[in-house]
Amino acid sequence: MKVKVISRSTDEFTRERSQDLQKVFHNYDPNLRTQEKAVEYTRALNAAKLDKIFARPFIGAMDGHIDAVSCMAKNPNHLKGIFSASMDGDIRLWDIATRKTVRQFPGHQGAVRGLTASTDGDVLISCGTDCTVRLWKVPVLKMMDFSDSMEDVSKPLAVYVWKHAFWAVDHQWDGNLFATAGAQVDIWDHDRSEPVNTFEWGKDTVISVRFNPGEPDVLATSASDRSITLYDLRMSSPARKLIMKTKTNAISWNPMEPMNFTAANEDCNCYSYDARKLDEAKVVHRDHVSAVMDIDYSPTGREFVTGSYDRTVRIFKYNGGHSREIYHTKRMQRVFCVKYTCDGSYVISGSDDTNLRLWKAQASEQLGVLLPREQKKHEYLDAVKERYKHLPEVKRIVRHRHLPKPIYKAAALRRTMMEAERKKDERRRAHSAPGSMPVQPFRKRRIIKEVE
Repeated sequence: MKVKVISRSTDEFTRERSQDLQKVFHNYDPNLRTQEKAVEYTRALNAAKLDKIFARPFIGAMDGHIDAVSCMAKNPNHLKGIFSASMDGDIRLWDIATRKTVRQFPGHQGAVRGLTASTDGDVLISCGTDCTVRLWKVPVLKMMDFSDSMEDVSKPLAVYVWKHAFWAVDHQWDGNLFATAGAQVDIWDHDRSEPVNTFEWGKDTVISVRFNPGEPDVLATSASDRSITLYDLRMSSPARKLIMKTKTNAISWNPMEPMNFTAANEDCNCYSYDARKLDEAKVVHRDHVSAVMDIDYSPTGREFVTGSYDRTVRIFKYNGGHSREIYHTKRMQRVFCVKYTCDGSYVISGSDDTNLRLWKAQASEQLGVLLPREQKKHEYLDAVKERYKHLPEVKRIVRHRHLPKPIYKAAALRRTMMEAERKKDERRRAHSAPGSMPVQPFRKRRIIKEVE
């Protein structure tokens, strides 16, 4: 005689707390659950609504500067530290957890235009309009009262005076070199008071510089002559140059796909390029209604954040044409710099109103420790929303955002202008000789030429 015994693991049936409900097993046979899709659709709808209800992205402001925040830098070796600099020459190290200043670095006589930290996180490099490059020792943040460290006035490790003002600085991801941008691109070593190499292509001011995260010797710059230029430190001359119709204010490489970079442009759009094929943008990211001032990729490479002159911060997917999130407050003015934190959970913005602001990267994300059951519930609701995201009602709720009235009106006006331009092109084409005006996609239309 055979006896079938039901064996169950005690781990699966042990409750975490005495108040928890007993685990119930479901049979997922569709014949037994005919209303399964209807139930899941309702859950997706409710989950989308709950996301809107619990969307509280703004965490707090970090107040301390007395002039506009011009640039920021992350410390690659410390998660909760962020450096910021203002137009009056003040440089500060902030503790994100307490939102307080840990250390000030006085010395610059003019606006600080560039900040970056070394690969090991021990040295901070700053440059500005006073024609100096300064190297600072980075203090170690500890769980302690910061009143002692505030009194300790830091002195620079080195001060390098040069012939022209600087507009940007960036450090190699793996190496001992850093690059400054100004009248030309200068490559510096930590221990040399003069540049070890200099690149120049044209006479226009270079306004941003970024090293490639995958190839330490490759860097990209943008200049006031509307160009984006790629350099290789192993060559004696610049490699390639792309000229657009409007100026690029900032560049950011994708850390997970180091051949791709995204450019923040004056024409309210961001353009993602493949460095191996610069004759066409991969994606055009639209939605801003004024010049995009800064851009930074998430450590995952799946999203990037932009700050704009229109007083908003937007988050885009790396391959999405429109932003998935827009952050704004009544008091926030023109945003000059934005950064993702090193863990990708938060976004920090610096604006013209002297404040740094801390935002959640996921607006409705629950802060704090989650129990395993809560975590599973969130994952299930995310999966349900993803499954039914194409349905009109869910899509409408997920996409809807409240905008400030000036931005809403400017966006409507911009749509009208683009529609008028499109109609004008169509009419010109209709009244021209066949083939004399070929249709050009927007991804190519903003590019004038590529120079090698």
